[in-house]
Amino acid sequence: MKRCQEPFLTFSPCAPLFLVIHTLKRFLTPFSCYCGAMGRTLRVDVGGSIYHVWNRSNASGRIFLTDADYEAFEYVLIEAKLRTNMRIFGYCIMPNHWHFVVMPEKDGDLVRFFTWLTLTHTQRWHTAHGSVGEGHIYQGRYKSNLCQNDTHFIRLVRYVERNALRANLADRAENWRWSSGWRRTYGSEQQRSLLAPWPVPPPEGYSELLNTPQNKEEMEAIRLSLKRGRPYGAGMWMDEMVRVHELDSTIRSRGRPIRS
Repeated sequence: MKRCQEPFLTFSPCAPLFLVIHTLKRFLTPFSCYCGAMGRTLRVDVGGSIYHVWNRSNASGRIFLTDADYEAFEYVLIEAKLRTNMRIFGYCIMPNHWHFVVMPEKDGDLVRFFTWLTLTHTQRWHTAHGSVGEGHIYQGRYKSNLCQNDTHFIRLVRYVERNALRANLADRAENWRWSSGWRRTYGSEQQRSLLAPWPVPPPEGYSELLNTPQNKEEMEAIRLSLKRGRPYGAGMWMDEMVRVHELDSTIRSRGRPIRS
């Protein structure tokens, strides 16, 4: 990256503090992706790996107001899958956010798929709601973390497909129309074709397991992986993923080091 020439930035001694802070934030934002201290977790995008991917609305507002909004998103999802052969194992679309469990085929497919999905959905949402040019509907880029291909995968899909049930939007998880649970249980053959076969065999009686609350330990581990972008899996596997993909920031304690 080309170095900035001096002088860097100058302000009048009488400039209000809020103006100085605002100007610095606007100037430095484009450079944040080059600076580890300004801290985004590295985005891992390796084909053949399982990912938990999610995004939320801007300012916690509702994105999906009517059935038509949910249907429009699923149409974009189908188009995105046709463009990039993403294996979709599970998903849940909620009023102000969504979750996916996926496996990209090739390196780089994850960012291609979800960038196109998010941008296209945003454009069409604004067109449908007569708000073209009025800004973002998502809070930012999508978030993602790796998941181990074993029982952790089952726990993760179960967590994703239980979203509407936990939020009291459905009496059973598979009755939430805008989820892989519904599509797998009630969908037509064409609707079910959006979903890929799971990489591990589903447990016997999965439907009842899906509607049984997960224990505190499982919930805390999944939510920690969400919060930190930490790989979700067993200890040795997680350590290896952190090492290989340079994800040390996801397991370090946050804040300033304690002085000895």
